[in-house]
Amino acid sequence: MAYTIRILRLFFILLCIAAGWLVSYSVPEWDEYRWVAVFIAAAMGALVVLVDVLLKGFSLRGLSALTFGLFVGWACAKLIAASPFFDVPFDALDEGSMILTQNKYLIQLSLYVILMYLGAVIALRGRDEFNLVIPYIRFVPHGVEVPLAIVDTSALIDGRLVGICESRFMGFGLVIPRFVIDELQNIADSKDPERQAKGRKGIEVLNQLREMEHLDLRINESSVSNRQRVDAKLVYLAQSLKAKLMTTDYNLAQIAEFHNIDWLNLNALAKAMNPQLLVGEELRIKLTKPGKDHNQAVGYLPDGSMVVVSEAKHLIGETVTASVDSIIPSAGGKMIFAVIKK
Repeated sequence: MAYTIRILRLFFILLCIAAGWLVSYSVPEWDEYRWVAVFIAAAMGALVVLVDVLLKGFSLRGLSALTFGLFVGWACAKLIAASPFFDVPFDALDEGSMILTQNKYLIQLSLYVILMYLGAVIALRGRDEFNLVIPYIRFVPHGVEVPLAIVDTSALIDGRLVGICESRFMGFGLVIPRFVIDELQNIADSKDPERQAKGRKGIEVLNQLREMEHLDLRINESSVSNRQRVDAKLVYLAQSLKAKLMTTDYNLAQIAEFHNIDWLNLNALAKAMNPQLLVGEELRIKLTKPGKDHNQAVGYLPDGSMVVVSEAKHLIGETVTASVDSIIPSAGGKMIFAVIKK
């Protein structure tokens, strides 16, 4: 989209230059200042583009597609062009009125181009926002290129999202709401050292995601001002964009499920990606403490599964190679019994 907007900006400036050239031709007195007229037209075009750049962070909920943006710009231009400002009295014979009559259509054309341009670029930026600010009317999104997943604060703080995105397994366009970024900033500014560290980690993860050129990352500027809690805003935005919700917050996931919103849990993904051990398979494990029974030692796998190694109490503090003897499911996952490989 950014490339398309740059092309549109260039075309708009060239169109302004052409309009300035035509205006200078229609006024004989400007023959000697034709290049001045062209420069003024180019400067006006650049000024409009500058206004467009400054409006980059403008929150848009009133347009659902580029055509709607063009229509709004066209309608506004038509209303202004039909105003009494452009009426020239038929009995006006002075030179100023004649010049205004000659250039009336060029001025109106410029007005149409400027307003339709602004409507187009604003609509392009808000192409993923389909709720118009018209009471009780909702537009359903069509033609979204990829499925979307809204990332919440807990998923950013977790940090594992970076590795998943680097592996290119992520099949979604990631949407980071502005209010999530604001929440991260508030956490990072906290006086509590633990919360401060979490907030800074989340901001660091966000910066790493923004540096990934292959990742479709979008910053959503919707404020969702009619919702107070961040969880409610996330659910509302997910419903509006027909997007999934990525989180590690179990309570938020349950709320999303209640509202029929698909959610992606990084913890569930990590659990599913853990290698499945079989009886007789070997593993490397660091023994950290003694077991309950005589001469046992205990270690833990990266996923938190407890490994009980027989006849290994004297090896506590060391990393050993053990062979899986049995696997018992437990409330916390699974408990693995192993013996030292001889």
